[in-house]
Amino acid sequence: MSEVKFSKEHEWITLEEDVATIGITKHATEMLGDIVFAELPDKGSNVEKDGTAGVVESTKAASDVYTPISGEVVDTNQSIVDDPAKINEDPEGAAWFFKLKIKDISELDTLMNREEYDKFAKETSS
Repeated sequence: MSEVKFSKEHEWITLEEDVATIGITKHATEMLGDIVFAELPDKGSNVEKDGTAGVVESTKAASDVYTPISGEVVDTNQSIVDDPAKINEDPEGAAWFFKLKIKDISELDTLMNREEYDKFAKETSS
């Protein structure tokens, strides 16, 4: 697995060749609380950088899931739709949301590394 990158909307992304795996961060799940619903994009759909690609709902709030890069959805994680609590259990691992075939790899350059994201998350939550 490659380096993990992060968006300001609290999504993480990893890259394997030209396919990116995307999910929401542990910080996002802590802000949301217990997640009770997840909606994912349709396979084969095209998503644009910073566009809405899904929804998560918790006992506290509903939140859009954005895509940090553009591409075509090639896979979705049905297990988190069937059991949304998995998102709280392993948000940056097994509870990934969707996979994209990347349209423009240079879009990754706009994202943060772990250190930058941790600093951003700490500053924005206080």
